[in-house]
Amino acid sequence: MMIDLITVVIHLIYCGVVSPLITLLYLEASLRSVMIFASLLQLWIALCIGTNSSAWLVTAVLVTNMRNFPLSRGTVSGILKGYVGLSASVFTGLYTGMLRSSSTNLLLFLAIGLPAMCLAMMYFVRPCTPSLAEDSSERCHFLFTQVSSILLGLYLLAFTIVSNHVQLSDGITCVLFGVMVLFLLAPLAIPIKMTFFRTKPKHTSGSSEDKAEPLLASSSATNNLEKLQEPDDASDVNMLLAVGEGAVKKKRKPKRGDDFELEEALVKADFWLLFVAFFIGAGSGVTVLNNLAQIGAAAGIDDPTILLCLFSFGNFLGRLGGGAVSEYFVRTRMLPRPIWMACTQMIMIIAYLFYALGLSSTLNASTAMLGICYGVQTSIMVPTVSELFGLKHFGTFFNFMLLGNPLGAFLFSGLLAGYLYDKEAAEQQPGFLHHSNTCCFGPSCFRLTFFILAGVCSLGTLLTIILTVRIRPVYQMLYAGGSFRQPQTTHH
Repeated sequence: MMIDLITVVIHLIYCGVVSPLITLLYLEASLRSVMIFASLLQLWIALCIGTNSSAWLVTAVLVTNMRNFPLSRGTVSGILKGYVGLSASVFTGLYTGMLRSSSTNLLLFLAIGLPAMCLAMMYFVRPCTPSLAEDSSERCHFLFTQVSSILLGLYLLAFTIVSNHVQLSDGITCVLFGVMVLFLLAPLAIPIKMTFFRTKPKHTSGSSEDKAEPLLASSSATNNLEKLQEPDDASDVNMLLAVGEGAVKKKRKPKRGDDFELEEALVKADFWLLFVAFFIGAGSGVTVLNNLAQIGAAAGIDDPTILLCLFSFGNFLGRLGGGAVSEYFVRTRMLPRPIWMACTQMIMIIAYLFYALGLSSTLNASTAMLGICYGVQTSIMVPTVSELFGLKHFGTFFNFMLLGNPLGAFLFSGLLAGYLYDKEAAEQQPGFLHHSNTCCFGPSCFRLTFFILAGVCSLGTLLTIILTVRIRPVYQMLYAGGSFRQPQTTHH
């Protein structure tokens, strides 16, 4: 109890976001952990601190790298989000390999180790000017990072499955954990190589302006963008004459592709189409993740470890692959990224229908497929927001869109799946509410839930297709030359 109390105090001091009154309540809750109310209060405060700390860290990392690599937004999003998807497996390996499955040691590491690592890494962070020209070496570096992350994901998947079936000695576990660390640190080879083996800058005969696209392509892209604008962006003849005469100075509203303020984006249909599409895709996916143990038990699977591994690895592949694939097609075909959200939501419909059947033979394949589709939703949403509404306030837009994930979990998982599961369990075993360990068995436990999720994803697919059609001219303008090109517009 004393070690747990010290852990709590250290974590509170580190975060520094809790008032003295809440701190006293938290300490009191730790001392009176035998009481249900105190335990719930302690858990609630810990979750508030942890989730808010995570949100700050993710925002700082993602926003910084999106601005540092504006020409490779999909790739950057896929890599960063992919590593987030692998983090649970990494911490599981740390927990079982080095911390000897001790929850106290894990808490101490999270409270002391992670802040120490973050502070140490701050020394190596340097401001840099984003490159606005294509660089072949940068592409090679991204490719190396993608390959190393895939190898890390495969290794973690194998390590988890083997550990689940074979009892490993402490020595072998430490060796396997050390290999995992090497895979995890592999991307550091890039800054080491750039430090000790600097490449000489290539001298070109012309400036970047000399390499601009032909006038015809640029004009076509501009015309496409003009067709895209909504009716409320047009001014009447009198206003145009007044502006021309200098009598009125009118601030032009931003067009899609410009830098938006939040209040300017909130009145755009594209903003809400993207939000609802992400809310449906991510919210329905996290519903399965939250209930995966119960889904497996209902299908007759006692240990959900394999299901969790398949979903986690699929989530990682979806995040990494979604960013890379969308980046390729947006450069070569000027294909809007949300089309991949629509494709994966159609696949999610099939996965939910397989889940509704309740067949154990299709459960693994459905889980892996759903994990991939769930991962794609996030990796596509991130660069799409930056391309439609700019990077100036990207952090605000990104976190607003992320509200769709917990909102979907609350509605689809907490209210829908939880209610229907309890109702079915009560019908199977009268008196269920008086026995907290009673479970529901059979396909009927989640059948109606999955049919509803399939219907919701059908709506999400339709909305995403509408969004894709609406923003197609924007992508034709932004990627007319095969690479991202900032709109040449200014605010008046």
